[in-house]
Amino acid sequence: MAQSSPAQRDRITLTGITAVGHHGVFEHERRDGQPFIVDVVLHLDLRPAGESDDLTRTAHYGELAEQVVELITGEPLDLIEALAERIAAAILSAFAVDAVEVTVHKPKAPIEVPFGDVAVSIFRERS
Repeated sequence: MAQSSPAQRDRITLTGITAVGHHGVFEHERRDGQPFIVDVVLHLDLRPAGESDDLTRTAHYGELAEQVVELITGEPLDLIEALAERIAAAILSAFAVDAVEVTVHKPKAPIEVPFGDVAVSIFRERS
Protein backbone atom coordinates (compact mmCIF):
# COMPACT_ATOMS: atom_id res chain seq x y z
CA MET A 1 0.00 0.00 0.00
CA ALA A 2 1.37 3.42 -0.95
CA GLN A 3 2.04 5.85 1.86
CA SER A 4 -0.40 8.74 1.93
CA SER A 5 0.70 12.33 1.53
CA PRO A 6 0.69 14.52 4.66
CA ALA A 7 -2.58 16.15 3.55
CA GLN A 8 -4.24 12.72 3.43
CA ARG A 9 -2.97 11.39 6.76
CA ASP A 10 -5.08 11.38 9.88
CA ARG A 11 -4.28 14.23 12.24
CA ILE A 12 -4.42 15.18 15.89
CA THR A 13 -4.41 18.96 16.30
CA LEU A 14 -3.66 20.73 19.57
CA THR A 15 -3.72 24.52 19.44
CA GLY A 16 -3.02 27.32 21.86
CA ILE A 17 -0.58 25.62 24.24
CA THR A 18 0.58 28.65 26.21
CA ALA A 19 3.41 29.22 28.67
CA VAL A 20 5.91 31.90 29.59
CA GLY A 21 9.36 31.34 28.14
CA HIS A 22 12.58 33.31 28.17
CA HIS A 23 13.48 33.06 24.49
CA GLY A 24 14.78 35.95 22.43
CA VAL A 25 17.91 37.73 21.33
CA PHE A 26 17.48 40.67 23.69
CA GLU A 27 18.57 40.61 27.33
CA HIS A 28 15.19 41.87 28.55
CA GLU A 29 13.42 38.98 26.79
CA ARG A 30 15.65 36.47 28.55
CA ARG A 31 15.28 38.25 31.90
CA ASP A 32 11.56 39.06 31.92
CA GLY A 33 10.09 36.31 29.77
CA GLN A 34 6.95 36.53 27.68
CA PRO A 35 4.11 34.30 26.51
CA PHE A 36 4.68 31.81 23.72
CA ILE A 37 1.82 29.95 22.09
CA VAL A 38 2.35 26.65 20.29
CA ASP A 39 0.10 24.78 17.88
CA VAL A 40 0.91 21.16 17.02
CA VAL A 41 -0.47 18.89 14.32
CA LEU A 42 0.48 15.22 14.55
CA HIS A 43 0.22 13.13 11.38
CA LEU A 44 -0.40 9.44 12.09
CA ASP A 45 -2.71 6.54 11.35
CA LEU A 46 -5.64 6.82 13.78
CA ARG A 47 -7.43 3.71 12.54
CA PRO A 48 -5.91 1.35 15.17
CA ALA A 49 -7.05 3.65 18.00
CA GLY A 50 -10.42 4.28 16.42
CA GLU A 51 -11.13 0.60 15.89
CA SER A 52 -9.89 -0.53 19.31
CA ASP A 53 -10.84 2.46 21.48
CA ASP A 54 -7.40 2.02 23.07
CA LEU A 55 -5.43 5.08 24.23
CA THR A 56 -2.12 3.24 23.83
CA ARG A 57 -2.73 3.08 20.06
CA THR A 58 -2.70 6.85 19.59
CA ALA A 59 -0.78 9.91 20.82
CA HIS A 60 -1.84 11.01 24.31
CA TYR A 61 -2.46 14.72 23.77
CA GLY A 62 -2.38 15.49 27.50
CA GLU A 63 1.20 14.22 27.67
CA LEU A 64 1.97 16.06 24.44
CA ALA A 65 0.76 19.37 25.92
CA GLU A 66 2.82 18.87 29.08
CA GLN A 67 5.95 18.15 27.04
CA VAL A 68 5.46 21.27 24.91
CA VAL A 69 5.05 23.44 28.04
CA GLU A 70 8.28 21.97 29.46
CA LEU A 71 10.10 22.96 26.26
CA ILE A 72 8.61 26.47 26.19
CA THR A 73 9.62 27.05 29.82
CA GLY A 74 12.95 25.24 29.47
CA GLU A 75 16.39 26.33 28.32
CA PRO A 76 16.24 29.72 26.58
CA LEU A 77 16.94 30.02 22.86
CA ASP A 78 17.52 33.07 20.71
CA LEU A 79 15.07 32.16 17.94
CA ILE A 80 11.54 30.82 17.83
CA GLU A 81 12.72 28.81 14.82
CA ALA A 82 15.03 26.92 17.20
CA LEU A 83 12.20 26.42 19.68
CA ALA A 84 10.01 24.98 16.91
CA GLU A 85 12.82 22.59 15.91
CA ARG A 86 13.30 21.50 19.52
CA ILE A 87 9.58 20.82 19.92
CA ALA A 88 9.34 18.90 16.63
CA ALA A 89 12.35 16.73 17.48
CA ALA A 90 10.96 15.93 20.93
CA ILE A 91 7.58 14.94 19.50
CA LEU A 92 9.10 12.72 16.82
CA SER A 93 11.20 11.07 19.54
CA ALA A 94 8.40 10.58 22.07
CA PHE A 95 5.36 9.73 19.95
CA ALA A 96 4.68 7.18 17.19
CA VAL A 97 3.82 9.75 14.54
CA ASP A 98 4.77 9.93 10.86
CA ALA A 99 5.19 13.69 10.82
CA VAL A 100 4.56 16.80 12.89
CA GLU A 101 3.74 20.42 12.18
CA VAL A 102 4.74 22.95 14.84
CA THR A 103 3.80 26.62 14.91
CA VAL A 104 5.35 28.86 17.55
CA HIS A 105 3.66 32.23 18.12
CA LYS A 106 5.42 35.13 19.84
CA PRO A 107 2.60 37.66 20.21
CA LYS A 108 4.62 40.10 22.33
CA ALA A 109 7.74 40.12 20.16
CA PRO A 110 9.76 43.34 20.46
CA ILE A 111 8.55 44.88 17.20
CA GLU A 112 8.25 48.67 17.11
CA VAL A 113 5.15 48.84 14.89
CA PRO A 114 1.63 47.62 15.67
CA PHE A 115 1.18 43.92 14.81
CA GLY A 116 -1.14 41.09 15.72
CA ASP A 117 1.23 38.13 15.94
CA VAL A 118 4.49 36.74 14.69
CA ALA A 119 4.84 33.00 14.17
CA VAL A 120 7.01 30.38 12.53
CA SER A 121 5.68 27.06 11.26
CA ILE A 122 7.70 23.97 10.42
CA PHE A 123 6.85 20.50 9.10
CA ARG A 124 9.12 17.57 9.99
CA GLU A 125 8.78 13.92 9.01
CA ARG A 126 10.21 10.89 10.70
CA SER A 127 13.43 9.92 8.94
